[in-house]
Amino acid sequence: MTHITLPATDAPTYLVPRVALVTGAGRRLGRAIALGLAAAGWDIGVHYRHSERDAIETADAIRALGRRAALLPCDLGDEAAVRALPERAAQALGRVTCIVNNASLFEYDSATSFSPSLLAAHMHTNLAAPLLLAQALHAATPENEQAVVINLLDQKLYNLNPDFLSYTLSKAALEAATKMLAQALAPRLRIVGVAPGITLVSGDQSEDGFAQAHMQTPLNRSSTPQDIADAVVYAAAARALTGTTLVVDGGQHLVPLARDVMFLTK
Repeated sequence: MTHITLPATDAPTYLVPRVALVTGAGRRLGRAIALGLAAAGWDIGVHYRHSERDAIETADAIRALGRRAALLPCDLGDEAAVRALPERAAQALGRVTCIVNNASLFEYDSATSFSPSLLAAHMHTNLAAPLLLAQALHAATPENEQAVVINLLDQKLYNLNPDFLSYTLSKAALEAATKMLAQALAPRLRIVGVAPGITLVSGDQSEDGFAQAHMQTPLNRSSTPQDIADAVVYAAAARALTGTTLVVDGGQHLVPLARDVMFLTK
């Protein structure tokens, strides 16, 4: 058997301390990601906006796993507050080496109902906030060390339909930013995308409708919260991964649909 010895410079110094900031970590997919990282040995800055009770429950669950947690309320539409968020996490837990941009605005519009105000709201939360957080993390990371930003995207970017127009435009811009920031902020930052498929019930979708939609993929299943958490944990540790997106959707992006899948099931 051939043994390969990595040079000392490949030591993962950026994993010490293992502190991750997860936006929208109070509930749903954000909670799953936060708990997945905690189970992998990360202390977690639990960001939330309104869901304080949920965020407290997430923090308690993180502590039950033997990791530290800090509650970090913040309006992602407030530029000054967003810029200060990584430092607040660092003051509570130590220097942040991973940011997961999970929080998203997801409101319906279409080509006929589009308004600049709704587009601007999506862009503030889904694009500008992740850019500001990456900028702040880059500034806080020493020159000879490395940190990672993980952006939650969407499989529909690879299989477009016209539903949720402003949301989709904002995620498309974030996908482009993932590549551009990976070029601009290396080697101190890695920037990675994770694109879920249909993972949780959305809006007024029924449980039966969700179950039907979840099976409309080549693998007869789309992504679960655990699948996405596992992908984030992998991306956080994969030192050769940057400027690319992991599409974790059971192959949903390979099935062309004229509308969002939630409207094609009952």
